[in-house]
Amino acid sequence: MATEAKRPKRESSEEDDQPLQNFLLWCDKVNLTLSNKVYLSKEGTVAEYGMLAKDDIEEGHVLFSIPRQALLHQGTSKTKKVLEEGKECLESSSGWVPLLLALMYEYTCPDSHWRPYLSLWTDFKKLDHPMFWSKEERERLLKGTGIPEAVDTDLTNIQTEYNDTVLPFMRSHPELWDPERHTVELYQCLVAFVMAYSFQEPLEDDEEDEDPNPPMMVPMADMLNHVSNHNANLEYTPDNLKMVAVRQIKKGEEIFNTYGQMANWQLLHMYGFTEPFSTNSNDAADIQMSSLYKAAVQVTQSEAEHRLVVEKWSVLCEMEMVGEKGVFVFGKNGSLTDTELYTSLKVLCMSKEDFKEFQENEGWEEDDGDDDESKMAEALSFEGLPALAPQWKRLLHAAAGFTMNQFSQDMESDRRLLEEPGSLAKLGPRESKALHVRLGQKSILHDLQQLIQ
Repeated sequence: MATEAKRPKRESSEEDDQPLQNFLLWCDKVNLTLSNKVYLSKEGTVAEYGMLAKDDIEEGHVLFSIPRQALLHQGTSKTKKVLEEGKECLESSSGWVPLLLALMYEYTCPDSHWRPYLSLWTDFKKLDHPMFWSKEERERLLKGTGIPEAVDTDLTNIQTEYNDTVLPFMRSHPELWDPERHTVELYQCLVAFVMAYSFQEPLEDDEEDEDPNPPMMVPMADMLNHVSNHNANLEYTPDNLKMVAVRQIKKGEEIFNTYGQMANWQLLHMYGFTEPFSTNSNDAADIQMSSLYKAAVQVTQSEAEHRLVVEKWSVLCEMEMVGEKGVFVFGKNGSLTDTELYTSLKVLCMSKEDFKEFQENEGWEEDDGDDDESKMAEALSFEGLPALAPQWKRLLHAAAGFTMNQFSQDMESDRRLLEEPGSLAKLGPRESKALHVRLGQKSILHDLQQLIQ
């Protein structure tokens, strides 16, 4: 049974933290209620601010509740009217432009309603997203993880979005925005802020076919850090948002929310941190779909066999099972893209006769009970992989090997860095986070290869 929360106490473990005190006073003014069993601090937390238990907390306890009018988004900002009027010309691939414009205004406005909240972040670069690392650092520390490519795409999209959409809109509203002040550098910093701290309200079951809800900033909710084995969860109601304990929490424990089922590379890319190697139950590794194609081409022994592989791959592309930039994802228990991988292996390993029949039936086959989703998942789990056909295993083993070869550092070197206390202590924060990402991915790929030798 959830218990009634109380108004936020004007206290913390750091009484001289004026920005935090100002934020708690603001929480009081906007009717944000904070349980008297928790407090905010930078001490005893995994990173920066966090929430800790002052007393034992029972499951179902409401840790805090914030009214919807205290949320920060384009619908609550002073810029609401002009953003609504210009809605059509603010459409973009990210869908974030209205929120980012609102944030740029509110962050730089001295009398913004949200100033006590936004003042908690004096330097967004301290979030330390890889987008703030040098290109050389990303390539040296993160090669093979997929992050350098993702960041390059982000930076290109940010520049394009700012120049083509944001800048013209700001120039048409000089009373609210000034390009000299609201620069692309600030825009990039606020993209990182939204990536790290925004929330997206889930759609109802009857809205699943609609576009996702836009992101929004939820004061207090973003003070909680993340772990995969979290102890709190954000709940949405028509009037407010509530953070609720999902299990018992002991006095002195940090209270953790979840950002979703995030692999370490996703956590670093989007939030600027990682969970320690082997502790993230949602860690995952990607194998480029093109690597499977490369493996299939590699074993051809004639021009006719090569043409057949090309034709098979073309059919898989038409079926939308594979794509040029697509990936097969493996978690700690096996494949997370069962249908795509199973179908790709099956088609690539078909005889010429079977493939011709497959084409004639336009990809449909008589239901032999082998291709339903549960069977595919079982076959591609770490328990089922050893029983795959030898040809399937050889292709998958080679594709995983191509992925392993993309890393700059070999697995044993990374393991030594982690296991030797002296070596680990010498690493900087970025080197340490990159190590946890690399080892998480390599260990999954290594386990995969061991099972299909």
